[in-house]
Amino acid sequence: MIAPQTVVLKTVTRGVLLVAAMSLLAGCISLFPKTDPVQLYRFGATTPRLQQMASGGPGFGVFLAATGFDRAAASDRILTVTGTQAAYIKDARWVTSSVGLFDSALHRAFDADQGPARLVDRAEIARIDYVLKLDVRTFEARYDDGQAGTPTVVVDVHAALNRTRDRLVVGDRSFKASVIASDNRVSAIAEAFDQAVAKVLGELVAWVDARGED
Repeated sequence: MIAPQTVVLKTVTRGVLLVAAMSLLAGCISLFPKTDPVQLYRFGATTPRLQQMASGGPGFGVFLAATGFDRAAASDRILTVTGTQAAYIKDARWVTSSVGLFDSALHRAFDADQGPARLVDRAEIARIDYVLKLDVRTFEARYDDGQAGTPTVVVDVHAALNRTRDRLVVGDRSFKASVIASDNRVSAIAEAFDQAVAKVLGELVAWVDARGED
């Protein structure tokens, strides 16, 4: 008779200990601090002003080399500059790296364009007539009047277009856009980035169309 009672007692004891352990674990989990989620933003949604009519000349293929990007602005953090000081906006990120968003916007701009230039990849090497090299030298929100003021988003891109058959540089130019944010809020700053990128890409695509036809 003792043995069964002992087994029952041990079983009950293990059950009590298990419940207690689970309660303690639940208590520990509830002690972790709760943090607000990081807000995510994007740019490149605005379609640039592009050619509405197709060119009469033959089309040509353009290969996009790896985009150079200002190192401080190349991540998913939103860079701001106040005088000689640089900082990132707290609790705000791009949905992916700014390089990735910029390249995606560039591809969409060429796809929407009705001009002769068309982006091609390495698999279409026989159709590569030009190589486009881009260097995004400035990609930031500038607080020229202090952090209490409204920032101006500045996007500065240098482009070089090389012809593949003779390796000649047929064009070399910088494209710059400055857009004042409508308010000192992250959503307004992101919108200003979107507008600045659209302006730069619109001018860039039109320039590639024209240089490739010369």
